[in-house]
Amino acid sequence: MTLNRRAFIGTGAAMAAALAAPNVRASSHGMPRVVVIGGGAGGATAARYIAKDSKGEIDVTLIEPTRMYYTCFFSNLYIGGFRELSSIGHSYGTLAQSGVNVVHDWATGVDREAKTVTLAGGAVLPYDRLILSPGIDFVDGSVPGWDVSAQNKMPHAYKAGSQTELLKAQIEAMPEGGRFAMVAPPNPYRCPPGPYERISMVAHLLTEMNPTAKILLVDPKPKFSKQALFEEGWQKHYSGMIERIGPDFGGDKVEVDPDAMTVNIDGVVEQVDVCNVIPAQKAGRICEMAGITEGNWAPVIGHTMQSRVDENIHVLGDASNQGDMPKSGFSANSQAKVAAMAVRGALLGSNVFPAKFSNTCWSLIDEDDGVKVGASYEATDEKIVSVSSFISQTGEDADLRKQTYEESIGWYAGITADMFG
Repeated sequence: MTLNRRAFIGTGAAMAAALAAPNVRASSHGMPRVVVIGGGAGGATAARYIAKDSKGEIDVTLIEPTRMYYTCFFSNLYIGGFRELSSIGHSYGTLAQSGVNVVHDWATGVDREAKTVTLAGGAVLPYDRLILSPGIDFVDGSVPGWDVSAQNKMPHAYKAGSQTELLKAQIEAMPEGGRFAMVAPPNPYRCPPGPYERISMVAHLLTEMNPTAKILLVDPKPKFSKQALFEEGWQKHYSGMIERIGPDFGGDKVEVDPDAMTVNIDGVVEQVDVCNVIPAQKAGRICEMAGITEGNWAPVIGHTMQSRVDENIHVLGDASNQGDMPKSGFSANSQAKVAAMAVRGALLGSNVFPAKFSNTCWSLIDEDDGVKVGASYEATDEKIVSVSSFISQTGEDADLRKQTYEESIGWYAGITADMFG
């Protein structure tokens, strides 16, 4: 299936039109109120669709601390030199003009009994339904020697923006023949192919400006997403530059020293010039504060994306534990539309149809060498399950790989328009 901007938006619009229904039920206290926390692929999409499809019948407030949102997806292409940072930054002006109350503040508490959200600025917002889409936070101590206070010396760059800029600047400042290291995260984490696309983009950048530099990838996982595709591409484009150390050789026993700029791999200390530490991940902290997490993630009912702890809360995207879908921007956007339909059904009595989801993750290995993996999903009572899937194949010709990359560009334009209007 080829996706472009028009096709992506058109699919969403057709779905929205099918879901709109005139059966409106009045709330006992006037207009129903929905509060959305997190303005990324899940939250912005949910806020926009609820406001648009309810035609002013639901009061929608989006809480997002940043005025400019930088997408994690496509941020690796900025590191590789294929995009400007400005091209992955998006403001909330159009969303606000479309009827969403956009509040730039931090949510600091959820009172589930009172059904209120407290903001850092002191405001207390009541809700009938709450949508949480806060993305990820990091698991303290998951990489010994590293915590968030070390992120300027050893960036994670797994929340896009200033961290992405910093990591690219550090790579560009590496000495000739220097060494870049990445500590990859354990499962599950945001964007399964993401660390390996980043390795590809770092290799592309170094090939152009520092061709004798080396890359050390320290990985706690025995295998990773699109492994055969990435390894084929690394051999083709960056032969001899990338060394991966998996758990068989100590990749799961890693400590770092940000001050000394060293990586200790099962007792062997490696000196590096730049170190990208991507720690283990968990649901954004507001989910813990709301008391809806089990372990590191927030379990949900796949049919509606409702929390299994509180029926008045829906959890989207990376923060949710929903089943088979990867933690990706496409997944969050797809889940947001299902949640928006469920929320309108609950608050206005509009029609609710069986939940269907989709996801595709594109990755760029080198110029015009794009690969993808994806699937379609349905909800069962237990979880969201994959019902069909596809993946690029090794040995594909250059024209197909270029077409795949161009398809990803069209998708990016489409999904960001779908999120922000």
